[in-house]
This record gives sequence, structure tokens and C-alpha cells, in this order.
Amino acid sequence: MTADLKTVYAAFDQHGDFINGEPFGNGHINDTYLITCNKDGQKIKYVMQRINHNIFKQPEGLMQNYVMVTEHIRKKLQSAGCKDLDHNSLQVFNTNDNKCLYKDPDGNYWRIINLVDNAHTVDMVEKPEQAYQAGLTFGKFQSLLSDLPGDKLFETIPDFHNGITRYAAFQEAIEADKVGRASRACTEIGFLQEHKDILELLPDMAAKGLLPIRVTHNDTKINNVMIDDVSGQGLCAIDLDTVMPGLSLFDFGDMVRTATSTAAEDETDLSKMYMDIERFEALVKGFLEGAGDSLIPAEIDNLVTAGKYITLIIGTRFLTDYLDGDNYFKVHREDHNLDRCRTQLKLVSSIIEQEEQMREIVKKYSK
Repeated sequence: MTADLKTVYAAFDQHGDFINGEPFGNGHINDTYLITCNKDGQKIKYVMQRINHNIFKQPEGLMQNYVMVTEHIRKKLQSAGCKDLDHNSLQVFNTNDNKCLYKDPDGNYWRIINLVDNAHTVDMVEKPEQAYQAGLTFGKFQSLLSDLPGDKLFETIPDFHNGITRYAAFQEAIEADKVGRASRACTEIGFLQEHKDILELLPDMAAKGLLPIRVTHNDTKINNVMIDDVSGQGLCAIDLDTVMPGLSLFDFGDMVRTATSTAAEDETDLSKMYMDIERFEALVKGFLEGAGDSLIPAEIDNLVTAGKYITLIIGTRFLTDYLDGDNYFKVHREDHNLDRCRTQLKLVSSIIEQEEQMREIVKKYSK
């Protein structure tokens, strides 16, 4: 593999002599490698990735977004006086023929970006400070991109967070009942049908023009935030493959789902799963601080709704996949997707139970 990586690296505009490459990170979609080079006697490191074009079927459109967003962020940071762009943002390096992607003879697509050094990621939020840093980082992401029109971007995965479309697919899965599982998920099916209205709230508001279409990340888990090794501060958002037009509430909602939940996504003991109100407060504080004045009142007023909305969408997707026979999400045991669905529905219930308190928190930090 080292020889292959060296060949791929040679297709890019050189920033040092190739020394070696090794697998890097724990992503589940793309193949990621850490490339070490010699530049004027110093070791320089880059991140090289093979894009999974079975998932991202139009890598050129994906990279069009990637480059547009990263260049916009770097220009904004530079204008604001940032002295270390590579530590606070991503940069895409071009190939020898001035393209952002290299297509190898086997049809694989490759890119090279800078390594954000002296920084790390964490897989799960364990304390309010981490939730604050996640909120702050993705809030800044929104602010930096607030003057880049969302409709300029390519839609990488159409209707990715469209609750109406997801619910329709769920209904079709019930009717088809391809693998005879509907009878084993009666409680979960009933919950989703009872709370169908939640999945209509944000699409309806967007259709009426009450929420602006923005550039959104769409995968705002804590492990997509680079954290400074020394200060513990969030530096920048990474994993920009799902960046596309959307609602800011999609990003905040997914942070509520991932940063405030107290158990793993596939936990079978549902008593362990609830929405942690302290983490939620830290998340709101960070997000509103980072976003500054880039959000409109309707976005702020619906932050709690966003948490319910995205969590219920993910629960719907898990249950749909379960009814279809586990064709999308990887499973490691029988009823794995059903267990995942149950945790999300429990989290939605916890949000509903604490909704009044959550709304008071939003008011507190939006004054």
C-alpha cells in the first residue's frame, strides 16, 4: 500500500518528498491516511483520503462544495487577522493539473488536505465543557459561512434531513414489510405515527420562507471538531463531505441528539438514555456565542424543536432500515437497528419532557 500511496501522492502538486503513509483515524466511509513528507529537512504531514464513491456518487460535486467552503472560511479568518490558518481551518491541495481531485487508473477518487496538528478529536461528549466547545465551533462555522448563499452548493445527498420524505419511506417500509418484522416493532411504529407532526415542522417553515437556506455541515458530532491539545478549545469543523444547502437547525439538532444524550446510540438499557440538561445549556451557550448575530429570530426560537426533529428523523431512519432488512446501516447483531431506533425515541421523549426548561435556557442566552 505504501507504494500505491506514494504514486497517488505524486499526482498532487508537491509539498515535500514522500517518506511514508499509514492508516489514520477511525472513519467508517472514506479511507484515510497520514502522509509524512520531507520538506527542506523537516517532516511535514498531510491527510490523504480515498473518497468512497459508492456512498458519495458524485465526488466532483462534493469537492466543489468542499473547496468553496474551505476557501471562504480561510479568507474570512485571514481578514479577521488569524495568524495560523492551518491550525484553524482546512485547505484542499490541488493535483499537478490544478484539480482538487485525483482519479486513479482503478477509478478511485483521492484528495489531500492539511493536517490540523497539535489537536485531537473525542468520540463522545462526557461533560458540559465539551458540549460548549462543540456548540461554539459549529456556531462559528455558521457565522463564517453566513454570507455564502446555500443555493450555490451542490446537494450531496438530496432530502438528507427532509422529515416528510423520511416519513414517507417509513410508511412504505411498513406496507411492504419485506422481512416480516413490522409485528416486532408495533410500539416504535405507533410512536412515530403519533409524533408525525414533528417531522413536518421544519420543512413546512422552510417551504413558507420562514427559515433561510444556509450552508450546513449536516454531521455535527463531537468527533467532527478538532480540539486543541493544550487549551482544549474547539479549533475547526472537519469531515465536510455532507456540507450542502440546508437549515442551521439541522446542525444544531444533530448536536442536541449527539452531545446531550447520556448513552450509546445502540444501548439496550433504555433507562440509561435521556437528554442531559446541563450539556444542553452548555451547547446553547456555545452555539449562540459562536454564531453571533448571523442567526435570525425564527432560527433561535426553534432550537429546541430542532433537537426533537433531527432525533426523530434518525430514529425513523433506523426503524425504516430495520423493516427493510438492514440494507443501509451496518449491523452487528439481530435487532441492532431496532435497538438504535429505541434509543432515539427515548431521547425524543426526554426532550419533550424537558421542553419547557430547554426553551427557558434558549431565552436566557439569546437576550
